[in-house]
Amino acid sequence: MQKFNHYTVMLNEAVGALKCDNSDKIFVDATLGGGGHSELILKKISPMGKLISFDVDSDAICASKARLSKYKNLTIVHDSYVNIKNNLAKLGIDKITGGIIYDLGASSHQLTTCERGFSFMKDAPLDMRFNPNSDFSAWDVVNKYKEDELVEIFSKYGEEHYSKRIARAIVNSRPLNTTLQLAELIKNSTPKINSRIHPATRVFQAIRIEVNHELLNFENSLKEVVSLLDSGAIISIITFHSLEDRLAKSILKNFSLNCRCEKNVPVCKCEGKLVELINKKPIYPSEEEIKLNPPSRSAKLRIAMRV
Repeated sequence: MQKFNHYTVMLNEAVGALKCDNSDKIFVDATLGGGGHSELILKKISPMGKLISFDVDSDAICASKARLSKYKNLTIVHDSYVNIKNNLAKLGIDKITGGIIYDLGASSHQLTTCERGFSFMKDAPLDMRFNPNSDFSAWDVVNKYKEDELVEIFSKYGEEHYSKRIARAIVNSRPLNTTLQLAELIKNSTPKINSRIHPATRVFQAIRIEVNHELLNFENSLKEVVSLLDSGAIISIITFHSLEDRLAKSILKNFSLNCRCEKNVPVCKCEGKLVELINKKPIYPSEEEIKLNPPSRSAKLRIAMRV
C-alpha cells in the first residue's frame, strides 16, 4: 500500500464548530479518512472524553490507527457511518453527547491511488469502491446497467448534459475495463468545449456516487443521527458538490421546523423542532486554504445544534 496522503479540508472550522475544548463528552467522526479531523478532536477533548471514528476503507483504517495510536480515548470502527446507531449500541452508547462530524466524498488518497480507479488521469481498472471488500464496483455499473439506467444516474448524480449520448456510446462499446477507456469514450462522445473541467468529470462522479450509495447513505445516516444526539450536541458537515450540500441543507432545514406534520393534521404529532441552524448559509474555506489545496474550493460547511 502506498503512503496514505490526505489533506484535511476546513480542519479548524469543522472541528471548532463542535466546541469540544476540554470536553468529557462523546464525539463521532463519521468519516475517519486520513484522521485529520479525528486527531484535532482528540487533541482538544479531555482524557475523559471519547471519540468513535468510522470508515469502510481498509487503507484509511490502517493509516489512522498508526497516526492516532497514542490516544487511549479513541475507538475506530471499520464500518459505514450508516451503521453508527448499531455500532454505538454495541459499545454501550445510546447518545452522542458532544457532536458528530461528516467529511463527505472521496479522500485525496482514494482519488490519487491509481489502482483504486477513481481518477481518469491514469489508467486503472474500473473500481471506485470506498470499501475494497464490496462486490459491486464501477465495472458493474458501466458494463451491466441498461442504457436508461445509465442516463438516469449520469443526469441525477453528475448533472451531465450529454447523458443520453454518453450512455448510448457506453452500451455500444462494451466491455469497457479501464478508466482511460471510459474517459476517452466520454471525450469522443461529447462536443469539444473550452473548459478547465475534463469532459469525464461529471460521469465519473456519478458512477462513484452510485457505486458507494453516497447520497442515500448520507441521507439515512443524518436522519438517524439526529435522534441519537443529546441536547446541545453539534452536527458539522463538509460537502464537496451541490448534490450533497442541497441534501444536507434540506434535511437540516426540515429538522429545524417547529412542525413537520402534514398540513391536514389537526394536532401536531411530530417531535417539533429538533435542531437549530448555526449557519443558514454555508461556510467556505479561506483563500489561504484554497491556495494551499485548490480542491478545497468546492467545500462547504454546514453546522447545526440539537435542541
